[in-house]
Amino acid sequence: MTRNPYFRLTIIIILVILAVWVDSSNILSVQNPFNGKTAFVRNVATRLGLDLRGGLQVVLEADLPENTPLEAGQMEVARTILENRTNAFGVSENSIQLAGERRIVGEFPGLEDSDAVLAIIQQQGLLEFVDTGSERPPEGTIIQTDYGSEGAGPNGIVTLTPTSEASPTSAPTETSTPAADTEVTPSATPVATETTQVPTIYHTVMTGTSLNTVNVETGQQVGTTGYVISFTLKSDATQTFAEYTGSHVGQVLAIVLDKKVISAPTINSKIDKGEGYIEGDFTVDSANALAIQLRYGSLPVPLKVVDTLYIGPTLGEDSLQKSLIAGIVGMLIVILFMATYYRLPGMVADISILIYAVLAFSIFKFFHFTLTLPGIAGFLLSTGSALDANILIFERIKEELRNGLTLKNALDKGWTRAWPSIRDSNIATIITSLILFWFGSSFGATIVKGFSLTLALGVVISLFAALFVTRTLLGLVLQWTKPTNLARWFGI
Repeated sequence: MTRNPYFRLTIIIILVILAVWVDSSNILSVQNPFNGKTAFVRNVATRLGLDLRGGLQVVLEADLPENTPLEAGQMEVARTILENRTNAFGVSENSIQLAGERRIVGEFPGLEDSDAVLAIIQQQGLLEFVDTGSERPPEGTIIQTDYGSEGAGPNGIVTLTPTSEASPTSAPTETSTPAADTEVTPSATPVATETTQVPTIYHTVMTGTSLNTVNVETGQQVGTTGYVISFTLKSDATQTFAEYTGSHVGQVLAIVLDKKVISAPTINSKIDKGEGYIEGDFTVDSANALAIQLRYGSLPVPLKVVDTLYIGPTLGEDSLQKSLIAGIVGMLIVILFMATYYRLPGMVADISILIYAVLAFSIFKFFHFTLTLPGIAGFLLSTGSALDANILIFERIKEELRNGLTLKNALDKGWTRAWPSIRDSNIATIITSLILFWFGSSFGATIVKGFSLTLALGVVISLFAALFVTRTLLGLVLQWTKPTNLARWFGI
């Protein structure tokens, strides 16, 4: 690295200008000077966490018996689907993480319609096209299907089994009940007395994984009112669906979501283009919610809500204000202490700490880090690392000056002797932060994760501020002022 202080100063000034630009903006936009078109756009609005902004935290758990093992990757797939659903629903800045082996923790800062989000993330979203023969089950009816027992082939296509009549199967067993005054001979063959109705199990022709595209349209396009959901099928499913509809004209094909009948239309003709509509009593919101579920697929495991926490925006705003006040007061105390005790080097360190704060905040905004109370605590704690480095360096410089070295030699030797202590202490902090981050990711301890992330980033930036910014500025200030009374200017 070049030792030219003016080159270093130029780098510092450029970084500070860029950081201030990011800190003072919500949208970064750069125009191409040659054609006037936008060359770069990025949203850098500050992202506040649940505890600072208010919102919803929900804990979901696999809705299966405790002794039921989960296949590897099922919960991660479920987490990804939930994240895609909530993003498509318009919930921004959400955080959905695994918590152990059977739980998922979701945080939604600034969320207003919590009921809608809970409904969309909790619903499994299994769509089935079910053959009900000539029977037309009413909308809202809960039915049983054979999907899940036999499984589905590629793209969710279930192998069709030939049947002599309609697909629904039932096995009612009728028996006669003996009258109260009828004598029953003990040796007689016992005869059942009641009618036992076995639930009808319908055949699933195809599942939602066969869908290629899903969109919401107005019902006017298909001659109905309200909203409908249009869909297209994948190529291999199109052929199978065409064969089925061609051989079942006049029969009912129910559209079922999570075993609940949405609609039960009659097959009027062969459908060979792989296109169709799902009709129902939809509003624009319910249609969009269903389309989102179908678009991103069904959850590999059913989930249930085991805990919810709603933080009001007033409480979040109060936490934010108190955090800002605490941070400003703490920073002012640090600045006064450094300037009073270390004199000239302390004032340079104060400028370096302010530059550190500007750089750190710009990085948090540019890379979309969500700021929480623990995250702010980690950020402020990393400020201590920057101070520790400066204090170690200044104490070494004062020690060398007391030993009679010239100012230039004392500066060089002070930096050299302080470096091993600065290096080891900051490496230890970064290692601790990585361990905390790993445990936070593994067990859903998002508070620990946010704290460790901001602490580690703050330590890295504080090292840059202490070793690059402070050293450059102090060297230039001493070069310009050429102090003679070292005891006065260095507090020896």
